[in-house]
Amino acid sequence: MEAADLAQLLTPEGMALLDRTPAVSDGGEIVRVVSRLRSEGHDPGLVAAVLTQARLRHKARGKFGDFASRMLFTEAGLEQATRLQVAAQHAGRFAAAGLRRVADLGCGIGGDAMAMAALDLEVTAVDRDEVTAAVATHNLSLWDSARVELGDAAGFDLTRVDGVWMDPARRTSGHTNTKRLADPDDWSPSLDTVFAAATTTPTGVKLGPGVDRDLIPDTAEAQWTSVDREVVELALWFGPLARPGIRRAATVIGPHGIAELTGEADAPDASVGPLGAYLYEPDGAVIRARLIGDLARSIDGRMLSEGIAYVSSDQAVSTPFAQGFRVRGVLPLDVKQLAARLAADGVGTVEIKKRGVDVDPAQFRKRLRLRGGSGRVTLVLTRLEGRHTAILCERLGETAG
Repeated sequence: MEAADLAQLLTPEGMALLDRTPAVSDGGEIVRVVSRLRSEGHDPGLVAAVLTQARLRHKARGKFGDFASRMLFTEAGLEQATRLQVAAQHAGRFAAAGLRRVADLGCGIGGDAMAMAALDLEVTAVDRDEVTAAVATHNLSLWDSARVELGDAAGFDLTRVDGVWMDPARRTSGHTNTKRLADPDDWSPSLDTVFAAATTTPTGVKLGPGVDRDLIPDTAEAQWTSVDREVVELALWFGPLARPGIRRAATVIGPHGIAELTGEADAPDASVGPLGAYLYEPDGAVIRARLIGDLARSIDGRMLSEGIAYVSSDQAVSTPFAQGFRVRGVLPLDVKQLAARLAADGVGTVEIKKRGVDVDPAQFRKRLRLRGGSGRVTLVLTRLEGRHTAILCERLGETAG
């Protein structure tokens, strides 16, 4: 979205038109809406801007729920925005630490600032991009305690606030088709600038979950968060925002609610042992936080192989920190043997997971030549006792095929 498009959209006519245009997703629906709006005599540029927002509002429901129906977005802003349920966790940190005046530097479309304002924190949201700042202003307009400033995060006067939340721009500038920047010195603000601020001001930092762990300062609490089994971010917390005695945390959000596994440091792995009756795949946040050993010990489990993130146990355990499977059989990693076994068991649907083996799951599934049986299994391809192995499993709670 360019500045001219946004200016046209933010007119009374534009907002009224957007509010009565339903969120759209598929191409046929978009074509029908475009035809209707143009037949009503609306400017083609305004119609395009309205349709873009209607499409983005539909896409944003997964992150913002019902709030999406009144928000504005840019393509890049939505892609990079924090999910509202995760932003609420960020905001809660500042509130719990008693930090009332917070700067959201690099606020994007304002997702984190919205969550902070909802907790009655005084939020100053700053972004250097004019269009993005205008979008954030609209999204924060419900809260009197929030304001948006156009400016560079690196130049913000930190003495104005009690704490700061930073989301360094890790992609090239623009509203669509941005590219990832690999060098932290190229981020805006740079990682050095972020960490310098953290030495003087209580600071939270949002980073990608795959960031080089060597970049994490010893003074920070590092918290990896997953939502519905997808690891969405690494947050670093400094000063009073970091919890005493915690340097590693895995926060898992899903149908169960919110669960957390924490440690004073990376946990040593559990000992390697034989495959038991049950296999567990740790949540990605647990793996990233390197707390697999603590998880294994909590379920009386052991590692299948050195350096491979699978845990086995002799008991069925329900835990938010791992997906559990009942072991049905163990075979060599041989396509012919596996295909014969699956055919004999009447299996028509196979979920393939792999760790420690060089296999393309999509190609491997084709080679199995499944014949449309009614059964389903999970096939775990990994190393067991030094050998490439296929473990036939069923998810706990599912009936065997």
